[in-house]
Amino acid sequence: MRAAILHETGQDELEVRDDVETVPVGPGTVRVRLRAAGLCHSDLSAMSGVLPQPAPFVPGHEGAGEITEVGEGVTGLAPGDRVVLCWMPPCGSCPHCRHGETHLCTASLKRLSVPAFRFGPGTPAYGFYSTGSFAEETVVAADAVLRMPEDLPFELAALVGCGVTTGFGAVVNTARVETGSTVAVLGAGGVGAAAVQAARISGAARITVVDPVVSRRERALALGATDAIAPEELKAAAKGLALGGYDYVVEAVGRSETVRAGYDAVRRGGAVVVVGAGARDDRVSFSLGELFFNEKQVLSSLYGGGDVARTAATVVDHWRAGRLDLAALVTHRVPLADVNEAIAQMRSGEALRTVITLD
Repeated sequence: MRAAILHETGQDELEVRDDVETVPVGPGTVRVRLRAAGLCHSDLSAMSGVLPQPAPFVPGHEGAGEITEVGEGVTGLAPGDRVVLCWMPPCGSCPHCRHGETHLCTASLKRLSVPAFRFGPGTPAYGFYSTGSFAEETVVAADAVLRMPEDLPFELAALVGCGVTTGFGAVVNTARVETGSTVAVLGAGGVGAAAVQAARISGAARITVVDPVVSRRERALALGATDAIAPEELKAAAKGLALGGYDYVVEAVGRSETVRAGYDAVRRGGAVVVVGAGARDDRVSFSLGELFFNEKQVLSSLYGGGDVARTAATVVDHWRAGRLDLAALVTHRVPLADVNEAIAQMRSGEALRTVITLD
């Protein structure tokens, strides 16, 4: 089958090969015939080494398709089921899961060192975060898929697997934005655009999008932002608010300088929510005096900050009701053979989400 391979961490481009095969389906696993995959910035972070991932590997963790085979012991899933990949599924039995914090479960990370593919003369390869959606097929643990309804197109379902659920959940689950509040979203890519829509659905009175790319700012306005500005305009916009800052700032970039800018733009008593996946050595600093005196909250939101399956289902409900526009997030489509074109589109800021078609 065809799949895209990153041979070494740090390489800028992927090799698309026709001689890739999955590992066999075994107990507790399922085979998924992928139909669409979204390119998320986390894929680029894994390629560069910001996110840990053994190489060689097949990138991609936003994927949607149909189950074609189930392994021994799998229940609740059958061939023909439409599913999306879940890149960090909860185990259901660890302390975090038992405490109701299933999104903090790290049990699945043990699978990162288990090869999921082979290529060429039998060279093993991993799937990014045990998924690997830049392939025509993948074999994953049965808990790493979420069933999707028949009426949700594959290219839209793929986005529910990460970007939309992450951005939506940061606003609804982590920030818990209230009606009438003021919200700034730093970064208007796929995650930020989902956060904008979540803030609108939550009843925010003012939603300011901050992004250096004009086309992204314009798209955000169409999705519900009340105003869109360049990064250098944020400080003045925040000071112009009644309380001297925003009630909430969602940081969807993953850099220390934007986290700091978000903290400065939040009013006293407000909250900055860090959604972007940054590097482990990229540090942001706050003085103890400002933390004490301003009572600003610094929150992080991992994979939507709540039960992933429940948040994904809520996203689908809002899409079906016409409140959340998934189609508007897909700005480009390319076949798997042109996956490096999709990477270039993301790096330039041209795309919100590029969907890689796998039919």
